Amino acid sequence: MVRLQADADPARWVPVTESFGFRGRRARKQAIRMLLSQAGAATGATPRPGGGFAAWAVSQAAPALMRKAAGRVLVWVWKDAPDLLVVMAQIQELTPQLRTARAMMPMEYDDTEAFRGTYLGMGEKLAMPLPSSPTAPPFATYTWDTGMHLVTVTAVCADRERFGTVTGAVDDLARSLRIVDDLTVREASGVLRLDPA
Repeated sequence: MVRLQADADPARWVPVTESFGFRGRRARKQAIRMLLSQAGAATGATPRPGGGFAAWAVSQAAPALMRKAAGRVLVWVWKDAPDLLVVMAQIQELTPQLRTARAMMPMEYDDTEAFRGTYLGMGEKLAMPLPSSPTAPPFATYTWDTGMHLVTVTAVCADRERFGTVTGAVDDLARSLRIVDDLTVREASGVLRLDPA
C-alpha cells in the first residue's frame, strides 16, 4: 500500500489525520469552520448562525475518513491559529483522466516555479497570495509527478496579510514529504536476500 509520510514540526503543526484527542478535535473543528466559510464566501453565500454545527459534524467524521484513506491523505493545521492555515497532502494514481484534468486547469496555474523536495526530488510550486477572485483565499500548491503517482500539497490561508509569514513553514513541511510503500517479504531463514537487479 503506497502512502505518504512527512516530518511535521510539532511546535508548528497539529495533525488532523487520526487525531481523536481533545486538542486535535478542537483544532480540526476550527480548520473545517475556516474552510467552510472560505468556500461559502467564494460562492457568494452569506454566513448562517448554524454554520458551527456543520463544522462540528464534519470534524467528527474527518478522523475516520482520514484513517480509511490509509495514509494517502494527510492534513495539518497551524498550531498557533488552527483557523488560519490548513495544509493537505495527498497521493493519487496518475491516470489519463487525471492528466487531462491537470492539462485543462486555468492559465494562471501555469505560473509555477521549481521546488525541490528532500525525498521526492524536483517538483513545482504555485503560490497565489492574491487570487483573481477577491473572495478566494490565498493558497499554495506543490506537485510532484513520479510517473505512476501525483503527489500534491495544498495550503489554504484565511488571511491574505499573514499568508507570506507562514509559507516558509509550509515549504519545510512540503520538502519533508515522502512516499512509503509496503513490500511483502518471504523469509525462510530469517535472512532477507535481494535478487540481482
